[in-house]
Amino acid sequence: MTPMPTGEEKTRPTADRRIARRAVAGRLSWGLADQAASSMTNFAVGIYVARSLGVTAFGVFSLAWLTYGVVLNVARGLATDPLVVRFSGAPEASWRAATARSSGAALGVGTALGAVCLLVGLGLGGRVGPAFVCLGVVLPALLLQDAWRFAFFAAGTGRKAFVNDLVWGVALVPAMVVAAREGSVAAFVLAWGASAAVAAVYGCFQSGIRPRPHQARGWLREQRDLGYRYLVENVSLSGASQLRAYGLGAIVGVGAVGAVRGAELLLGPFLALLMGLSLVTVAEAARVLRRAPHRLGRFCLLLGGGQAAAALLWGAALLLMPGRLGEFVLGGVWSSASELIVPATLGVAGAGLGSGAAAGLRALAAARRSLRCQLFASACYVGGGLGGAAVAGTVGSAWGVAAATLCGSALWWLQLRSALREHHQDPIPEVRTP
Repeated sequence: MTPMPTGEEKTRPTADRRIARRAVAGRLSWGLADQAASSMTNFAVGIYVARSLGVTAFGVFSLAWLTYGVVLNVARGLATDPLVVRFSGAPEASWRAATARSSGAALGVGTALGAVCLLVGLGLGGRVGPAFVCLGVVLPALLLQDAWRFAFFAAGTGRKAFVNDLVWGVALVPAMVVAAREGSVAAFVLAWGASAAVAAVYGCFQSGIRPRPHQARGWLREQRDLGYRYLVENVSLSGASQLRAYGLGAIVGVGAVGAVRGAELLLGPFLALLMGLSLVTVAEAARVLRRAPHRLGRFCLLLGGGQAAAALLWGAALLLMPGRLGEFVLGGVWSSASELIVPATLGVAGAGLGSGAAAGLRALAAARRSLRCQLFASACYVGGGLGGAAVAGTVGSAWGVAAATLCGSALWWLQLRSALREHHQDPIPEVRTP
């Protein structure tokens, strides 16, 4: 006769679940804290440079900043995204070996594309050239610092990523003061990159790992089934936003781009929240997949649904915000930006909903499916934004983007459902050892 479980045995699974939930909440909290530190640093740099240089020179600095954003997406797709997918929750020895190679790949990408920027800058000359020359010099440090952030989240130690970003922020203060005395765009780019180098070196001490650039080619070759697809995903995502902005300016006018940017600033705190969660969600989904695969679908639904609900609540709060407060925040941009709050909120809610499914597809290493979804979503984003602008101006563009985002979210969830069904039939290996 089977003995009856004792009260302690009955309560043990409940206690274990509570501990697991607290651990997940802790890792998500560090992701939000890290993104808050990173966003505040970027915001402070932008404001300080704009006030120090004026509009024209700040435009040159912005070109360097945007170029860095594109290169960063390339490095993440090839180096750090595969690390998060395949080595989140892995044994420490596997994680350390993979991190050494992944950070080496990020350093290699930074060196190669930095050399391209340097040559382009030397060829351009004028005001823009020196900024790109300096960007080429500091790109390896910038990409290595970002690689440590993703490595720490893959290991479940988001606190180290937060501390690393704090170190960067502290190092920025004296660097920016020195750059302000020089008063040139090149000086500010060098100060920005030099402070990132401080954080990148500190990341080596935090992890106890030395990047291995000589193994970058092997890492890229082994992860090519994910890396090249993630590269296309990341670049298409940022490229769609740029194409919509350029097209909107051509169809409606530059003022329309300003109105859209104003609406994005109103949603800025929530977008920072979304970005902070994105640092952690793939790693958490990968852990759920390894420990309780049958719970992955529910985890993704709670994740996406929670973000969508939070976006709707934030949008409702913006609609209730007094007009005087809006004018204080955005000045003359408020009147045009306030008309876009509803469609912009729906667009962000759709993106939040889809991000839950995207995390699941990344955790499943279903790179072909996620690439298909991202290309479809990017095409819809550009088509809806520009088609709406041609029909109904700025407001039409905002509603077109909202509809496109919701359509893209639907495809993400359809693909996740199919991927989960395939996984139950043919499970993937738990960890790919280097």
